Amino acid sequence: MSKYIFVTGGVCSSLGKGIASASLGALLECRGLKVCMVKIDPYLNVDAGTMSPYQHGEVFVTDDGAETDLDLGNYQRFTYSNLTQDNSITTGQIYQSVIAKERAGKYLGKCVQVVPHITDEIKRRIYMLGEKEDIDITIVETGGTVGDIESIPYLEAIRQIIHERGRKKALSVHLTLVPEVTGGEVKTKPTQHSVKAMREIGIQPDVLLCRCKHELDMDLNKKISLFTNIDYDAVLSAHDVNTTIYEIPAIYHEQGLDRVVCQKMDIKKTRGSFSEWNKLTNRYKAAEKTLRIAMVGKYTLLGDTYKSVDEALVHGAMNNGVKLEIVKIESDQLEDKDDLTDFFKDIHGILIPGGFGDRGIRGMVDTARYARENKIPYLGICLGLQIMVIEYCRNVLGIKDADSAEFNPQGPNNVITLLEDQVDVTEYGGTMRLGGSFTHLEENTKILQAYNKEKIIKERHRHRYEVANDYKERLQEKGLVLSGFTPDAALVESVEWTNHPWGVSVQFHPEFTSTPLKPGPLFNEFVKASIKKI
Repeated sequence: MSKYIFVTGGVCSSLGKGIASASLGALLECRGLKVCMVKIDPYLNVDAGTMSPYQHGEVFVTDDGAETDLDLGNYQRFTYSNLTQDNSITTGQIYQSVIAKERAGKYLGKCVQVVPHITDEIKRRIYMLGEKEDIDITIVETGGTVGDIESIPYLEAIRQIIHERGRKKALSVHLTLVPEVTGGEVKTKPTQHSVKAMREIGIQPDVLLCRCKHELDMDLNKKISLFTNIDYDAVLSAHDVNTTIYEIPAIYHEQGLDRVVCQKMDIKKTRGSFSEWNKLTNRYKAAEKTLRIAMVGKYTLLGDTYKSVDEALVHGAMNNGVKLEIVKIESDQLEDKDDLTDFFKDIHGILIPGGFGDRGIRGMVDTARYARENKIPYLGICLGLQIMVIEYCRNVLGIKDADSAEFNPQGPNNVITLLEDQVDVTEYGGTMRLGGSFTHLEENTKILQAYNKEKIIKERHRHRYEVANDYKERLQEKGLVLSGFTPDAALVESVEWTNHPWGVSVQFHPEFTSTPLKPGPLFNEFVKASIKKI
């Protein structure tokens, strides 16, 4: 029978519950346990697919096509948990399911209420994953903070599970803020009140992770332990790291997080090996050269918008023994500029990620041209591929009005067109081309080399538009390499520049499958090519 760990947060959001949950999962996996990761999002949206990147950050796509919270990306990068649409729970999904059952008469005329019907549905979704035969530990992260109205049903469901299963089989891990005020004085009152709020709901935290700037000293740990009724050795520092988030599992391990959890849950597993994690982070910290990659996108002002792309670049840098600096540039800043040299001074590689809408497109097109003409390694992802094709058509084929049907629906030369199965789509949630699908790679191409000469690869998609087939032959005649296709050869999946150090674009999102221990092949090769510019 699976055991359950519930990770909650207090004081404020964005403290790092996702990283803490993923780090705990990694530590337990190193002890030989099979871990299942679950994220609860209290918003009423059914999924994250229609939410603004400025409000919600990146949408992470699972292999089965679910559009989920970015924390599932953290789970994939840190653990081997098999992530599907079932691993993402939202209030929209819960209420949708309960209302559907009520309409079908499943409740036999009862008055449908938050307790027990909503809480029972929450518990059903959690148990559905946890009770699989090969799962030892199910780690459930609850979004938001204690005290949020939206989170109350979930905290009540968690309270019930802990009561039903007992303390050996259900554990509460609470992450809370220990701020520093003027003069560097550390304050514990916010943490005390956060734990108090949890206890008022009926949940006594078993482990406390204190988010702080510097590691807490012994006296502060004792004080927090005394006033929160949590064992001293279960009060741990979640302090800032200097180089990379992949140090965090080792930091928690040094403080005994996995040991404490295993003791409290009566898990008898030998001490695990963390050599791979340590080797990875030590190599990165020891790197002497710094690689500067320019990311030209539409939402670069928000740090989490391209989270998986950021981390995939870090993975490539780690694997190639260099430090990384990502220079983020809003694409609309590059429009109407005669010369982009000042923007890309001392830049070793250029990446254009995905995005929607026509804002900043001209700046991206000019960026692609600059990378092509100045022989700067270039990686285009999703929209980045479409930009690469539009630029090539305008400046090499001489089609000056080449455009995309997304930006100019009635354009005379739309070299990017809407997917056929998207023509009659009127609802935008979960209706794009989503999830994993196969791509056939062509011989003698950089992408084939990157994927170690595997002719058939599988990556995840999230898009509505494609390269228009009417222009394929003209593009090839003028030297653009169409290096990957769908299995039926109907759609272009990747393109490359000839006579260029490294210019590759793909319609899919390779960032969603990259991990620190197994970097995405395209990011690894892009970084390798960019290092030559240092």
